Amino acid sequence: MPERVLIYSRFPKAQMERFGQRYELLNAAGKAPNEVFSSDQLADIRALITAGGTALRGDAMDMMPKLGAIVCYGTGYDGVDLAAAAKRKIAVGHSPGANAASVADIAVTLMLAATRRLLVADDYVRGGSWAAAKPSPMMRPQAGMLGRKIGVYGMGEIGRKIAARVAAFETEVGYFSRSRHDVPYQYFSSLDALAEWCSVLMIAVRAGADTNHAVDANILKKLGKDGYVVNISRGSVIDQPALIAALSDQTIAGAGLDVYAKEPHAPDALTALPNVVLSPHIGGHTLESHVAMQDCVLANLDAFFAGKPLPYTVPPG
Repeated sequence: MPERVLIYSRFPKAQMERFGQRYELLNAAGKAPNEVFSSDQLADIRALITAGGTALRGDAMDMMPKLGAIVCYGTGYDGVDLAAAAKRKIAVGHSPGANAASVADIAVTLMLAATRRLLVADDYVRGGSWAAAKPSPMMRPQAGMLGRKIGVYGMGEIGRKIAARVAAFETEVGYFSRSRHDVPYQYFSSLDALAEWCSVLMIAVRAGADTNHAVDANILKKLGKDGYVVNISRGSVIDQPALIAALSDQTIAGAGLDVYAKEPHAPDALTALPNVVLSPHIGGHTLESHVAMQDCVLANLDAFFAGKPLPYTVPPG
């Protein structure tokens, strides 16, 4: 009889199909497990699958007294209370680097769309302004990529791939991260220094207490009126009200965002701004990325149920 695995977060059914071929799935669909299943059904659950950004605290873990493994679908794990899991001797796994290429691709896409004002240009054609030769201040020539200074905040798997991609546009690349890396890019000792130097700030850092609102009004001011910010990390890294203010009063030139303080993001002051390009957290949403993430999830589950350490465990600290 196959082992039971709880699906903790809300996922499209297609993404869970491979897991259902190997395990018996109990799908809580984003609700509290005890609202969907009885205590008897939860009593024997030893492993669960969650989205890394979904809040998973100790009280939820306690609903499953035999829980031994929390497996995150994707590279992120910021929603998991790691201290609570460690206290209960629950292993936590994820899918490191599985979607890095796809996320780096969307970061570059957002950068180009924002700096070259592609959405404005698209509307200029569709709305008939181009055919009518209607003047538009938003269609003035913009700085290209040649010689542009690109700052990458975070030099993990995604940050490295972003840096390699933007370097191909004949840019200068610099970075700031918690530690210096053996990469061919200029290192800055602080985020402040990086923001003062660059004209595009690419956020590729992990979410956590040390990065919460790291990009605030001060950093945006240092980026300057010709600067852009692109975020494919987590919405918590940017002080979103400060970003809206900076975009509104042209403290910065524009932004490209795939993540938000609250998701899904409803129309508001941010979505009304013409100098921001928005996408619905689709950075890792490619066929190749999903296969790679599922491979990691299955490897973690198979190892756990075989009594072995998780091959893709979340690093300590």
